Amino acid sequence: MRRLGGRLDGIRRSSLRGLRRLRRVRLPPYAKYLVKRAVVLGITLVVAVYLTIVIANMGGYIDELMKRQIEFSVRQRLMQDESFQEQLRTDPEAAERRLQIEIQREIVARGLDTPFPQRSLIYLRDALTLDLGRSMWIRSTTMSQRVKDIILERLPRTVLLFTTGTVVSAAIGIYIGLHMGRKALSKFDRGMSMFAIIAQSIPPWYFGILALLVFAYRLGWFPTGGFVSKWVGVPWHIRILDILHHLVLPLACWTLSSFGSWAYLTRNMVIHILGEDFVMAARAKGVPRDLLLRRYVLRPAAPPIITMIALALIASWTGAIITETVFQWKGLGMLYWEAMGGEQIDAPVVIGLTVIYAYLLVITVFILDIIYGILDPRIRAGGGA
Repeated sequence: MRRLGGRLDGIRRSSLRGLRRLRRVRLPPYAKYLVKRAVVLGITLVVAVYLTIVIANMGGYIDELMKRQIEFSVRQRLMQDESFQEQLRTDPEAAERRLQIEIQREIVARGLDTPFPQRSLIYLRDALTLDLGRSMWIRSTTMSQRVKDIILERLPRTVLLFTTGTVVSAAIGIYIGLHMGRKALSKFDRGMSMFAIIAQSIPPWYFGILALLVFAYRLGWFPTGGFVSKWVGVPWHIRILDILHHLVLPLACWTLSSFGSWAYLTRNMVIHILGEDFVMAARAKGVPRDLLLRRYVLRPAAPPIITMIALALIASWTGAIITETVFQWKGLGMLYWEAMGGEQIDAPVVIGLTVIYAYLLVITVFILDIIYGILDPRIRAGGGA
């Protein structure tokens, strides 16, 4: 017993010494900055998700509509039951009690028997753990009402079109913008600036309508819309080619409409950096033009360009309602419209889409903070000060 007591005493003393050492450990400034940013972003995520729950549920109004819908559906189901019809004729009071019991049971099963403030906290917990629940009336192609299944069914289509379009338009726009900045005020710069402004001012769905009229209806080169012509009973390589055939028009229209903003922003950024003192000094030393552009221009321009690309990618995952409607491309944009634009708002789907977007946005911003620390030594040294 004495030996056991001595061992326990030694373990306790060593644990206390370890805790004292941990207290003495000082995190570097950049690590403290990342910890602070993680805490702030986490709080932002919780607040954004809770506000979405309150707004999408209209302070409990949607729940009242759901209770009425439950009452109507239970009544309709029981009216088709012969035993209930017989009970309604012989003993109306017992039939009414049975009806109310069935309604209350369904309300309890849906979790609608608690006050909305308490229920909203339950919704918040489920949303933060990505337990997105079941939709009110929207279903997937497999007739599933799980919000996660509905979103995961539409997400690949949105990523295929809009994320690919964002990457392609950013690559083309940045490349053209670099050459525009190097040849500022030349004919190439002026012509591309005018074209970029015009292309940016026209929405992609307008290009889509024109492209469908010419290349789909008039010439018949491309399908008039949709994701794939036939999914079942087709070899996988034929299916992939068919999907790419459907992708050409919407991808071209999205790229044509959005690459101009990337080109113009990159062009202005390059012109501004080329006028900095350190670039002028490097040019005076005889640094070659390509090396000057790569080392002295692109590196200072990298953080804002990376920020724009990351946020554009996140925004692309939400889809585009009108563009998807024009091409009948059933992605997350059309899902937003179906959930909010019908006679009744499908609150669980709206909340699920917003939660997914909020998570992606918070994670992206945190990754950007890490990338900034790698690109900018001042952030590593000063902890973001």
